[in-house]
This record gives sequence, C-alpha cells and structure tokens, in this order.
Amino acid sequence: MNELKVLGKEKVGAFEFTGIEGGFGEDKKAMLVKDIAVIHNQPLKEINRRINDNITRFKTGIDIIDFLSGSDPLRKFAEDNGLIGSNRTQHVYLLSERGYAKLLKILEDDKAWEIYDELVDNYFNMRQTIKTDNKALVANKRLEIMEENAKTRKANLLYKIAMATRSETSKETLIAEAAKVLTGEMRIPVMKHKEFSATEIGKLLGISAKKVGMICKELGLKAEQPGQNEYGRWANSKSQHSDKEVPQWLYFEKGKQAIERYMRG
Repeated sequence: MNELKVLGKEKVGAFEFTGIEGGFGEDKKAMLVKDIAVIHNQPLKEINRRINDNITRFKTGIDIIDFLSGSDPLRKFAEDNGLIGSNRTQHVYLLSERGYAKLLKILEDDKAWEIYDELVDNYFNMRQTIKTDNKALVANKRLEIMEENAKTRKANLLYKIAMATRSETSKETLIAEAAKVLTGEMRIPVMKHKEFSATEIGKLLGISAKKVGMICKELGLKAEQPGQNEYGRWANSKSQHSDKEVPQWLYFEKGKQAIERYMRG
C-alpha cells in the first residue's frame, strides 16, 4: 500500500473536504466517506450502512480502506490526523475514485452523477505536475489565470460600452482599448456598418417609425441590451424631450432588408 498523506482542505466548487493522497497508488487521490456524506447531504451513519450492506462489492486496497480494520499503521494514521470521530466509531472509510463510483451506483440520488463528474474532473484526476517543493510556481500559475480572467472581463465591458455608444469615434477607441487589454496592441480593424434609424427606414418605405418598430418586434430582430446582432445594434441617443440619453435600436442593412421583405408580404 502506498504511503498515505493528508493534503489539507481541498475545495471543488461549493464542496470542501479533506484531501488525501496515496493508499490506492502513488499520487492517487482519495476521499473520506464522512466528507462524501456531507457533500451528498446524508448522515454519515446512513452512508456507512449502505457500504456495509454492500461490502462484498468493494475490494479492500483497490476501492476502499477502513482505517479501523485492525491494522496498527492505518489506525495510527487516522488518530494522528484526527480522522476518528469518537471511541464509539466503528469504521473510518476511505474511497478511491473507483470506490466512489461504486458507492454512487448504490446511492442513486438525484445529485450523485452531477457531483461525481465535478469531483472526477477537478479532484480525482488532478495530477501533481508541479511538486510540493515548487508551490510558488503553482501560486504564480493561479495568479496568471486570475489576471487573464480579469482582462477578459474588462475587455468584454469595454466592448459592451462601445456597442452602446453612438459616436463612431468613441466606439472605435473603446474597441481598440478592449483589444489592447487582451493583446497589448492598441489598433485593430473595425468593420463599418451602414446604419438606419426607424425613422429613416420608415421614410424609405412610406410608413411610420412606430410601424417599423412594431414589425421589428414581431420579427424579433433586436438583440439584448446592450449589444448587437446581424440585424442591428443598440446605441445611446439624446431624447427629444430632455437631456437624457435613451437606448435606440439602429438597423444594419440586413435589418432594413428584413423590414422591406415583411412589407412586401
């Protein structure tokens, strides 16, 4: 049996548990049944009962380890790491990934396989490509990922603001700034669209701007605010009756053509 070691508290999504490695193979992750019980929101004694009722399905050393099975080194490991709840505790089970999969077959609760997917992807199959004596490298890698995520969020916000402004100069500047956040380069090519207001399309087709808006709504041409799609984009424009800016849908050529096709029947 490979040497067991407690890695400390592990967190996968909303789940926090005691990370344990070894026992089932070098660098193989394992989970305490008491943590599994918490994750599945079931009493520990119930999980232990289900295991005990199906114990013949679990292979010792491959699927399951019982720290209180009579082996002195195992019991001492459990005692040294505070894994034994009380003197009345009869079993302290540890499961491998394979053992956990077997337990899920027995539990068959609604969340079982969803939880299993998350734990397998982010815990059991997480390998130590960087050893513990290089923890600084791990921390730096995590910091790098966090910084990249922050850049992406900032660039996305700049793009949304750009799509909501009516000034072409301001829009190009904001999009260029978003590109700089992501790539370090300021200038990027910006595709131009011929844009039409509802009033302009109404004049071309001999209908009111209100009618254009009604057709647009019926056809579902508008994107969510702020944003754009193949038919047009949202922009801020000055209200006719106040100094406030209000959102206005501007039509691209494809949006204008959709309104024209509707009018032709």
